[in-house]
Amino acid sequence: MALSETRVSLPDGIDRLALCGPEDTIFRKVEDQFGVHVKFGSDVIIVRGSAADVATVGSLMADLIDIVSRGGQPTLDDVRRSIEILRTSKYSPAELRKDVLYSYRGKSIRPKSAGQKQYVDAIRENVITFGIGPAGTGKTYLAMAMALAGLQRKEYSRIVLTRPVVEAGENLGFLPGTLDEKVDPYVRPLYDALFDMTNFEHGNQLIENGTIEIAPLAFMRGRTFNDAFIILDEAQNTTPEQMKMFLTRLGFGSKMIVTGDVTQLDLPHGVSGLRSVRPILEGIEDIAFVDLTSADVARNTLVTRIVKAYDAAEHAVSGQ
Repeated sequence: MALSETRVSLPDGIDRLALCGPEDTIFRKVEDQFGVHVKFGSDVIIVRGSAADVATVGSLMADLIDIVSRGGQPTLDDVRRSIEILRTSKYSPAELRKDVLYSYRGKSIRPKSAGQKQYVDAIRENVITFGIGPAGTGKTYLAMAMALAGLQRKEYSRIVLTRPVVEAGENLGFLPGTLDEKVDPYVRPLYDALFDMTNFEHGNQLIENGTIEIAPLAFMRGRTFNDAFIILDEAQNTTPEQMKMFLTRLGFGSKMIVTGDVTQLDLPHGVSGLRSVRPILEGIEDIAFVDLTSADVARNTLVTRIVKAYDAAEHAVSGQ
């Protein structure tokens, strides 16, 4: 196989240690992934290997240089994500970094994978978006960020967050406490996501004045939401009837996001509304379905490996 070479120019004063990582860990990761050789020249990074791999690594090196030039320090996780993006998508890693969805506490929320970028673009372009995928892929978190950003820009007058209540052998009426105390455990993850993006005082103020409503799905019946950003979380635990009821709450000037993981059903019996809705609605204008995978997991990299292991086990069983 004929070897090819590319040279990527280094800006003056670039931090070479940040670029290659301690003990060259970043360069070694790239070499292992692509089977190329990477080294510093006097004012360039030299990449040698097969023509296709050299071209991809050249793009990756340019992206890492951009991170360091902006004061950042690439991590092995950054490299892993950039490699995944370059290999599998039409986006560049720089496009994802520039797509800031929402800023808070000096931090910015942005898509971290090609799948996440596809998801947020679908939300922007459609009235109803279904985000389907495993835990940790940012389905609810990214939707919440876009909801808060839309509220900030006055595109919507309110945010509605809802989840189905799936009871494990106990009826809400028999549980102790007020109604709010009974349903709180079911909607608590939505509070957690909200308070992670706002300070506690401001988040509570938005809830108390009705700008943000968090409630079980059963409370949606008979209502119509105008000028609202509405998120249905854990939608795999809806029945087909509940899914239809929710979707028909859509009013004028509103946007709906439906998230869920069809592999994590808690329904005691029956058919999941999230599973049954796709063949009914897919292909209708202004409705999008986005499938996220283990490649889009934005948590600890161990979560990615766990998801992949479960996927492999399920495929092995189904193939028997």
